[in-house]
Amino acid sequence: MLVSALVPGHLPHAPGVRLSGSALIVLDDGSYLLQHRDDKPDIWYPDHWGCFGGAVDPGEEPLTALRRELYEELELEFDEAEYFTRFDFDLSQLGAPRYYRMFYVVRVSPTQRARLVLHEGKAIDAFPGDIVCRDLKVTPYDAFALFLHHARNRIGS
Repeated sequence: MLVSALVPGHLPHAPGVRLSGSALIVLDDGSYLLQHRDDKPDIWYPDHWGCFGGAVDPGEEPLTALRRELYEELELEFDEAEYFTRFDFDLSQLGAPRYYRMFYVVRVSPTQRARLVLHEGKAIDAFPGDIVCRDLKVTPYDAFALFLHHARNRIGS
């Protein structure tokens, strides 16, 4: 089941808006599979852990982009992705565009994990949610999404 989530009244493909899709990759034991980002000064948050995913090309649907990105980065093919949340960053006062970062839960079996090939970043590893939230240096937006997912049973009604 692939489910896309767009907020009524928001035009994600409007001029000046950039979309990205990210996967909260959850393993059978509930841990999160993360990418250790390269330590390059020209990328956002070098040498941090983060979620896999990337930019949505103009005219591309977010889930199509996520499918493409996960294959490019990990050779991961998946059947289902469940919309989790979206963050909106309006950076217009900084001379940058507005960003929508959409997060989807992608569950990965041990068999799928064994076949993954890392093509982007310097490492891949899995961590329990409490370690992710407490001990790792994680990109701030991914850290918040991972926290929300890890604490989902305590948040809301």
